[in-house]
Amino acid sequence: MNTYVKAALAVAMSACSMSMAIAQENVIHVGLNGDIRSTDPGVNRDDNTDAVMMHIVEGLVAFGEDTRIAPLLASAVDISPDGLRYTFTLRDGVRFQNGEVLTADDVLWTWQRYLDPKTQWRCLAEFDGRGAAKVVEVLAPDPKTVEFRLDQANGLFLAAMARTDCAGSGILHPDSLGADGSWRAPIGTGPFTLGTWQKGQYVELERFDGYTPRAEAEVDGYTGNKQAFVDKVRFEVIPDSASAKAALLSGGVDVLPDVTAMDAAQLKQVKNLQVQVSPIMTISGLLFQTRDPLLKDVRIRRAVALSLDYAQMVAALSDGLSQVNNSVIPTASPYYDATAHKGYAYDLDQARRLLKEAGYTGEKIRMLVNKRYPQMFDMGLLSQAMAQAAGLNIEMETLEWGTQLERYQSGSYQMMSFSYSGRFDAAQSYESVIGDKQKEPRKVWDSPQALALLREAQREVDPARRRPLFDQLHTLMLEEVPMVVIYNGTAIGAMGKRVEGYRSWPVAKPRLWGVKLADTSK
Repeated sequence: MNTYVKAALAVAMSACSMSMAIAQENVIHVGLNGDIRSTDPGVNRDDNTDAVMMHIVEGLVAFGEDTRIAPLLASAVDISPDGLRYTFTLRDGVRFQNGEVLTADDVLWTWQRYLDPKTQWRCLAEFDGRGAAKVVEVLAPDPKTVEFRLDQANGLFLAAMARTDCAGSGILHPDSLGADGSWRAPIGTGPFTLGTWQKGQYVELERFDGYTPRAEAEVDGYTGNKQAFVDKVRFEVIPDSASAKAALLSGGVDVLPDVTAMDAAQLKQVKNLQVQVSPIMTISGLLFQTRDPLLKDVRIRRAVALSLDYAQMVAALSDGLSQVNNSVIPTASPYYDATAHKGYAYDLDQARRLLKEAGYTGEKIRMLVNKRYPQMFDMGLLSQAMAQAAGLNIEMETLEWGTQLERYQSGSYQMMSFSYSGRFDAAQSYESVIGDKQKEPRKVWDSPQALALLREAQREVDPARRRPLFDQLHTLMLEEVPMVVIYNGTAIGAMGKRVEGYRSWPVAKPRLWGVKLADTSK
């Protein structure tokens, strides 16, 4: 019997015998498809790590429900007319999880740490001059005021601060580090504190009773009212999707934040379960290593793009919930227009002609996939089968997710089935793939022309002037084929009937504040 199935059955038996105790403890159990990588927000991270850490730390600003930028730890944000100075006024009465009051000095300390290359913060490139602008100075003129000064205007400064892969630029208390400067544990201002991390098994968070919510009555993305109603959140690591589904059906977990479309269709038929679907802004597709001796020939990359029946593929991957999108700009973006809608036509004859012109004679192309994210694996499997009809010899190599992520970061692959977490501005979507491979090996599209267009779009504030820049980028990407975007996904959450207040949303990460467990014993 599969090890994970055995584990799920054990969880189920335990859940049956201890359901009353769980209800009394007011603990919500959430299934995760993999362990977190660390507790250092925005540093050694992946999507699951971000999702957990965003319950513990908070930044000056955050994404709202409709992906706009709104204040979080700040009560007000003032931008100078020239766009070079951002002044944040901190909210009153906010406390860290060690009881200390948040001050501007804590913000200054946190940002000095983030901007230190030794920290290896995921988003340093957004603020050190490699992106649209450089933070030249961070000041704390008084305990309630923080001022950031930039070397040039940057229309994406606040959006970069709010990015979830940056952990929302979460503000930390200095006691998060040991006396020698080494990392200890996150001490943030969020609604939950870090409890126990049993590596490979679970991460347990505890409600922060001293949390100071914003004045809004409702949950609003990562801002708004973030009051916690449960005593604990326990993220259970269940890598196998069948085991995760079994745990949900048995009551071993209360919430599965991300189930496949096929599983969702089955779970909708179960009486005591509820399913939520939300469109998201992830970018899913195939990456090419354009410096590979074989794939540096754009004709071979284009042949792959033309060999895919996108309509059939997306229908199968999403159970009809998503639509084809060959653009880095998500369909939900205000910048997704008629130009962005243009894509690749399914044309096997043209694909074969291109392969013949390129002198391709069946050389093996290795594509990396993983099974933590079933959609990535299935996307690779379908691509392999469809490309074979054009004469392409693609071989799948299945890796552990952590290993695949490391190969992505180092650029050590030929092809890869991959998904990027949602970016909420079109320039951020392009920034995730465009860059100098020499400096950032993870970048997929190493094009000076594309980089120049991106920099212009990052600096520009006027939407009317940004749109043609994004149109040019999309047209150029279709020509150069550094990757093949296939579709944006959907967030499908499944949960027990006693879960109240949980909502799937475009960021596609679980949020456990505002969530209650109904007492079903009455």
